[in-house]
Amino acid sequence: MREEWEKRLNHIRIRKEEMNKLVMNFLVTEGYAEAVAKFRMETGTKPDMNVAMIMDRMTVKKAVQCGNVEDAIEKVNDLNPEILDTNPELFFHLQQQRLIELIRNEKIEEALEFAQEELAPRGEENQSFLEELERTVSLLVFKDISNCPVRELLDISHRLKTANEVNAAILTSQSHEKGLNTINNIHSLSLEIVHPKLHSLLKMLIWAQNQLDEKATYPRIKDFSKATLENPAV
Repeated sequence: MREEWEKRLNHIRIRKEEMNKLVMNFLVTEGYAEAVAKFRMETGTKPDMNVAMIMDRMTVKKAVQCGNVEDAIEKVNDLNPEILDTNPELFFHLQQQRLIELIRNEKIEEALEFAQEELAPRGEENQSFLEELERTVSLLVFKDISNCPVRELLDISHRLKTANEVNAAILTSQSHEKGLNTINNIHSLSLEIVHPKLHSLLKMLIWAQNQLDEKATYPRIKDFSKATLENPAV
């Protein structure tokens, strides 16, 4: 069965232009500006936005990844003030990350003042913001962070989460500016623009396999990184 399945797959033809567009979409979304320029030169595939816009976005993302949140906020406002004005959740998360960085650097008085002046008013307006603020401030209670139940806030992974959030917001804004949010595709914008299409296709493939598992026996893909098929269980 596996050999027959592979034979059928080998007969499927995908146009090289479509594959190139898929690769370009990944490079643009993930912000590999140099790779975008090189790939365009080698294949003639045009990106949805110019390299300068990609580099602007990556500058902000890297600032957050390095803990320079105040600088990142300034850069976002330079690009488009409406990004934060129209996304209070993103702005709160950036301000929360600023507070985390102050705590990380043991600037306790500055952290308390910042929390009281900048974040507390937002917590009064939004219950989820208040809960997040309380979790963040609780970092100050523990001298030994290893015993803190919310120590994950100090992990680099939390920086990356915030950086990815602001990256997605800027990407959406840049796509709007390029006129990609027409009436026909405005619904798909939030689903496709902020994540590489490869990501969506992989999720669709996993879903399809899970559905097929309930109805048939077939050579399924076990290792998606290598796209290797495994023989069906007898």
